[in-house]
Amino acid sequence: MSQASSNKFYKLSIQERLQVLADQVGLDEKELQILNGISGLNAAGADHMVENAVGIFPLPLGIAQNFVVNGKEVLVPMAVEEPSVIAGASFMAKLAQQNGGFRAKADEPLMIGQIQLLDVPDLTQAVIQLEQHKQELLDSLHGVNPQLEALGGGAKDLQFRTITGSPIGDFIVAHLIYDVRDSMGANAVNTAVERLSQRVATLSGGRAHLRILSNLADQRLARAEVTIRSEDLAFGDYSGERVRDGIIEAWAFAAADPYRAATHNKGIMNGVDAVVLATGNDWRGVEAGAHAYAVKEGRYTSLSTWGKDKEGNLVGKLEMPLAVGTIGGATQVNPTARVCLKLTGVRSAQELAQVIVSVGLAQNLAALRALATEGIQKGHMALHARQVAIAAGASSEQVDRLADQLVQEKAIRLDRAAEILAGWKTK
Repeated sequence: MSQASSNKFYKLSIQERLQVLADQVGLDEKELQILNGISGLNAAGADHMVENAVGIFPLPLGIAQNFVVNGKEVLVPMAVEEPSVIAGASFMAKLAQQNGGFRAKADEPLMIGQIQLLDVPDLTQAVIQLEQHKQELLDSLHGVNPQLEALGGGAKDLQFRTITGSPIGDFIVAHLIYDVRDSMGANAVNTAVERLSQRVATLSGGRAHLRILSNLADQRLARAEVTIRSEDLAFGDYSGERVRDGIIEAWAFAAADPYRAATHNKGIMNGVDAVVLATGNDWRGVEAGAHAYAVKEGRYTSLSTWGKDKEGNLVGKLEMPLAVGTIGGATQVNPTARVCLKLTGVRSAQELAQVIVSVGLAQNLAALRALATEGIQKGHMALHARQVAIAAGASSEQVDRLADQLVQEKAIRLDRAAEILAGWKTK
C-alpha cells in the first residue's frame, strides 16, 4: 500500500478500502465478496469443521497499516473485537517505519511431540538404551509423511528427559523434534509419535501412555526488534526522552511483577492473536506457548524487553514461540483465512511468524506508550464509545455523533447513551 493511500485509508468507506486492497494485492471479485461478508464460510461449511454446528460467529476484520518487516511492506489482517488494537498497532508501525521498520527472524519450523513412558524399571538404563537406538527410531519414521519429507521436513531428532517428583512417581518423556515446514504441524507430529510409541516403550522396558504434540514450541521461536528515535516519540507536552523513559519504566514493572506481566503480555497477544485468528491458525496453541515461555526462567515475566541504545534511541525486542502455518487446517478450509494469507503476501510459515511477532511488538509499544503518558483509557474509551452507541441502538448516521457526545461528557455508559438517543427522538 502506498504511503499516500495509507495516510487516508481509515477515512475511506469499507467499499473504498476493499477497492484499495483489490488494486494493491490483486483480489478478484469472489475474494472481495468473502471479505465483505457476502460469501465465505457459512453454516454448511461450519458443519464440516466442528461438531453440532448451528452457525458461524463473525468478528470484525481490519487491516493494520504501515508495517515494514525486514524491509518489505506488509498488509496485516487482524480479526479482533477490541477497540484501539488495530489503530495502536498501525500508529506504532508508522513510527517504526520512519526508523527502518521491524527486523524479524524465525527459527526453522520444528515442533515437539511427546511420548510419556511409565512403569520403566530403570530410568538410567532406559535412557542409555533409547540413546543407543536413536537413529534406528528416527529412520523408522521415514515415509510417515512423504509430502513433508519431500520438502525437507520430517523427523530430525529424539531427546529423552527424566521427570522426577511427579505425583505418580518418576518417568521418562521422549521428545520427537519434527520439522513441519509450512504447516502448524499438530497432525503430522501426533501421527509420528503414535507410530514411534510402541518401539520406544519396548526399548525402555515401560509402557507408552500419552503421545501428543507440545504447544510449548521453544524450538520454533520468532523474534522481532525495533529501534525508534526518541524525538519521534514526542507528542503534545511530552518530550521524546520523557516518553522513552516512561516506556522503559513501564516495561520494568512487567519484568519484575507477574501481576503486571500478565496484562503486559496480554497486550502483546492482542496483536498476535488477531493475526493468528485472521489467518486461520491456532490462537489457543500460540497463547499457551507464549505464556509457558514467559515463565521459562522460573517465574512469570515480560515476553518483551525495552531499553535504550548508546544514541538514546528506544530499542524493543520480542521473542516467543510461534507455531503457525500457511497450509493445512483452517488456513485452507476457511475462505476468509485464505484471503487474509493472500493479503499478507507471505510465502512461508517462517515469514508469517516474522510478521506476527512484529505486530506483537508494535502492540506492546502502543500500550506502553499510552500507559506511560496520557493513560490507556483516553484513546481506548473514545473507540469504545462507538460500541456503546451501537449497543444503545444508534443508527449508522448517529453513531459518530453519539460517541462524540459520550466522550465529551466523559460518560461512556449504555444508560447515558440511551438517554441521549431518547432525547433526540423527542426533538
